[in-house]
Amino acid sequence: MKITRLSVYQVDLPLKEGSYSWSTQSHAAFDTTIVRLDTDEGLIGYGETCPLGPTYLPSYPAGARTGIATIAPDLIGLDPSEPEVVCRRMDHLLKGHPYVKSAIDMACWDILGKAVGKPVYALLGGRQLDRIRLYQVVTRGDPKRMAESTIAYREAGFRHFQVKVGEDPDTDIQRFEEVAAVMQPGDVMDADANTGWRQHDAIRIVNAVDHLADKHAIRLYIEQPCLTYEECLPVRERCRHPMILDECMDSLNAVLRGYRDRAMDMINLKINRFGGLTKARLIRDLCIELGLPMNLEDSWGGEIATAAIAHLAQSTPADFHFQSSAFHTYHTVALADGAPQVDGGFMQASDRPGLGVTPIESVLGDPVYTTGN
Repeated sequence: MKITRLSVYQVDLPLKEGSYSWSTQSHAAFDTTIVRLDTDEGLIGYGETCPLGPTYLPSYPAGARTGIATIAPDLIGLDPSEPEVVCRRMDHLLKGHPYVKSAIDMACWDILGKAVGKPVYALLGGRQLDRIRLYQVVTRGDPKRMAESTIAYREAGFRHFQVKVGEDPDTDIQRFEEVAAVMQPGDVMDADANTGWRQHDAIRIVNAVDHLADKHAIRLYIEQPCLTYEECLPVRERCRHPMILDECMDSLNAVLRGYRDRAMDMINLKINRFGGLTKARLIRDLCIELGLPMNLEDSWGGEIATAAIAHLAQSTPADFHFQSSAFHTYHTVALADGAPQVDGGFMQASDRPGLGVTPIESVLGDPVYTTGN
């Protein structure tokens, strides 16, 4: 089998709630990039990469499309049912920029699953979860409104909440207090600062909210308080509650360093930050060997990215899967049919071959870039 054509599409994903706010950023829509791979055997694969704008991480939407166009001509003729081979070729053609490569790698796994007649989760380790626990984002805003949103999400079946903080420390403390007060015993508050606090503020905040877990009988986690690993480490040393590292966990070496330094209790593993499912699976399996549970997700995306999340999560042992996100449920536009089924606070990957999703051509529109026959 050979790749005969690679096509790239751009789609805007407006948000149902009007905006999505975290740390110092707010967006009304996200710009996502879809890759389609055609083969000489008639099989077609799809992948997706959706960076959160140019100021969140060293990635941005237009950069994804430019990078794909840079490497795509040299991928024509490769066998997409051998993702590891394609992955190595992409690394040879472009140093770094893993988010550029993620959609292509994802599309290769989609084709591989279709070629052997199996869902991708069967190829990543087998069906280890019956259903995938989801968290619901509580976007940053007025503390009382955040509490009201949490009540509504809980009524919809969610018990895990990723509460966005990382702004003014005093207001953030209020956000902790208001949201914790409406949660029920056993609920999870994953307080995600998205790198937004300075080290001294983060230490003050985690001390100020320390009592809330015991007061309300909830499970409190602190996620990525500061920008750098070096800033997060002293916060971890002063925090009684489990720490999740996210944005600074961007390589195998970073994960090993964090494990060695006891810098975190789990990581947030995002598919496009590592370059696709091939390397995400490697990091996932390493974390299992190290005893590190994971949030398994991606930076963002629609139905295709969510499908990839679901397959990676479905093939992860229950003891090591903490939570995931169904990003396609946050948008007013659906870009594919066959998305993972969501029921309350859980989802399931499709049992169909490959990723199990079929893009809606009228939503994708015409490709913004094509190479090959």
